[in-house]
Amino acid sequence: MRTSRTIDAVQTPIIPVVGEWTRNTPGTLSLGQGMVSYPPPASALQAIEDFGIQPEQHLYGSPLGSELLRELIEAKLRAENNIDSANGYRLMVTAGSNMAFLNTLLAIADPGDEIILPLPYYFNQEMAVRMLNCTPIAVATDPCYQLDLDALRAAITEKTRAIVTISPNNPSGAVYPEAALRAVNDLCREHGLYHISDEAYEYFTYGEARHFSPASITGAEAHTISLYSLSKAYGFASWRIGYMVMPEALLPSLLKIQDTNLICPPLITQQAAIGALQTGSSYCKTRLQQLASTRAQVTTQLQALGDLCRITETEGAFYLLLKLNTTRNDLDLVKTLISDFKVAVIPGCAFGLQDGCYLRVSYGMLDQERAEIAMQRLVSGIKALC
Repeated sequence: MRTSRTIDAVQTPIIPVVGEWTRNTPGTLSLGQGMVSYPPPASALQAIEDFGIQPEQHLYGSPLGSELLRELIEAKLRAENNIDSANGYRLMVTAGSNMAFLNTLLAIADPGDEIILPLPYYFNQEMAVRMLNCTPIAVATDPCYQLDLDALRAAITEKTRAIVTISPNNPSGAVYPEAALRAVNDLCREHGLYHISDEAYEYFTYGEARHFSPASITGAEAHTISLYSLSKAYGFASWRIGYMVMPEALLPSLLKIQDTNLICPPLITQQAAIGALQTGSSYCKTRLQQLASTRAQVTTQLQALGDLCRITETEGAFYLLLKLNTTRNDLDLVKTLISDFKVAVIPGCAFGLQDGCYLRVSYGMLDQERAEIAMQRLVSGIKALC
């Protein structure tokens, strides 16, 4: 029986592939998947202790999300992002921000349309674009992975529907300055495009870097879509809770999409999210000092590679991108690092990086002791193999 040619053409998700190699090699330490090492706040678990007692908790809920959860998110958006979600915007809770991205594409794009993705892109977003028979347009960034406005402008055609920005960035860790994000937003307004702003790592910034939300720009409410997630900041990866802020005009389309795909976000995870948001973002921010320390430790260990690799130090998320001075294939290199050195990373090819051998190192899910051991293995492996 024939399978979908469209799906056959989509890249295989790299995280499950590397995860299987890791599980098949006991003792491997993972610097691969982008997760944090800490659990959800106690308030999230307390919020669901009695879940299921009320009969209505077993019924379908609102496709937009529960009223209390949306009120908490709206308050957070006003206080932390300077976004008034009642002023030309609407809010929808989704099963993670990946779903919010796919919902967005379904609402704004038709087959054959183009979506601009600055390089390196987040692989699940490139996959989503292809699944809808749209075309991802990869646009190079500068050597520090910052946006190239001239290149973005040059990539716009009559088929372009949106420009996507991820800041802080996955996989590079780059934080785009306010001026650059304002320029992208202006470019979208000028050409009648949507600006899709992925802000899943909004709290993960270091040094002088500051997060900026384009939806806070005056007059941006007609063309700006912002995506958020609880997965990183609140240790909520398995709970699948995200949300999106979108132009009010998109609400009818998104209600059709949400009702078809999900009907409503799971009520039990929404209840847990209520508990988490009642604790607030301080839960994540108090852990940034430890992450920053691990980041410095990882960077120092990588310096032992010398000319074997180029490291671009960035100021966000919990990733570093390495470009190795080798002709080796990055996917093969990752497989050998796991089998021979028991350390897992993610190959750059998954993020659209084709001009060399890149590795993404994620330092968020290991404590400092295990991170040090994992980095020793990585450095030893790269020295031996490259």
